[in-house]
Amino acid sequence: MGGRITLGLYNSYDAARLHDIHKRSIARAAPVCYAFKTNLALFGFPFEGSFSSIVETLAEDTTIGEGGRYLRLMAQEGRFGIFPFPRRGFPPQLGIAVAATSKPAKEKLLTPRELAQQAKQGRSFLVVMGLGRRGLPKDVLGMAKHHLELSGRGIPFETCTVIGMLPALLHAYREVE
Repeated sequence: MGGRITLGLYNSYDAARLHDIHKRSIARAAPVCYAFKTNLALFGFPFEGSFSSIVETLAEDTTIGEGGRYLRLMAQEGRFGIFPFPRRGFPPQLGIAVAATSKPAKEKLLTPRELAQQAKQGRSFLVVMGLGRRGLPKDVLGMAKHHLELSGRGIPFETCTVIGMLPALLHAYREVE
């Protein structure tokens, strides 16, 4: 049995107020993660209320993913989590922290193929991406054990592109190789 891969959305947009872009990004990520057997974790989102009320509010506010169906399913299956901003590191139960970045530190570089192969061998990973134009803050890049660059050429991608591409690419490497 292979290890888990979790896509982490790090709120680098606005920590004080929940915006439509937050909700749309979560709504877009849920069906992709569900389809490609990837868990979903949110970091630093300004939610209020219980976990179940947050899930219901997010699901009701979208038409994406069959009206939030996949977000609800992921929550029921324990594949969706909400966490505060990490202060000293990411929750270890989510796996080895990997920062998705177009500018990886050479000493931390891990390719998508390598990550998928290690997951297939039983290691679990949390792949964190920044939500917003600023990407991941430097301290978060420093917390990550590895850096993952998706293009192999240092090409930056828009947030929604990565949300769709990352789970699909890692799933393909896990299934094919």
